[in-house]
Amino acid sequence: MKQALVVVDVQRDFCPGGALGVPGGDEVVPVLNRYMERFARAGLPVIATRDWHPAETKHFADRGGVWPPHCIQGTRGADFCPGLHLPPNAIVVSKGVDPETQGYSAMEAVAADGTPFPELLRRLGVDHIYVGGLATDYCVKNTVLDAIPAGIAVTVLIDAVRGVNLQPGDSERALTAALNAGADFTTLERLKLGNE
Repeated sequence: MKQALVVVDVQRDFCPGGALGVPGGDEVVPVLNRYMERFARAGLPVIATRDWHPAETKHFADRGGVWPPHCIQGTRGADFCPGLHLPPNAIVVSKGVDPETQGYSAMEAVAADGTPFPELLRRLGVDHIYVGGLATDYCVKNTVLDAIPAGIAVTVLIDAVRGVNLQPGDSERALTAALNAGADFTTLERLKLGNE
């Protein structure tokens, strides 16, 4: 199985002080940097997703959604968090670009050349993704739950995720749902990559 690291939405607007700051969201940055070093050293792909919303979208509260405006295309809030060290060959994919959908899952993302994320994984020969980032109870959870039925093995990096927790316990429920769907969990200390 070829492995890839998927860094989900580690963007300014999701870090503390951002438009939709995730409590402790900045704490994932140094941990993910170490994961990225491991994957890059092993010659394995690193893929970074980003919310890339249009200014007008059903995702935002002013058009019937749940959330305040965040990660609007081309704004500072949509930039990756300061201190996140993406490898030079990291692949950036964008999601949430359709104003009619929520765009939580990386499986809905597209690369700069328009390649859908599932097709990108196929082209890279990847059938096992390691997922960390923000937020546990939304974009991480949806990525996991969409990838597994598509035949992709998923490992959640439980030391590199943080949740919004609109309702108390949302993150724990998200991790339980991931486990029940067939994902497994690991941490930086327990990580074993095939190419290492």
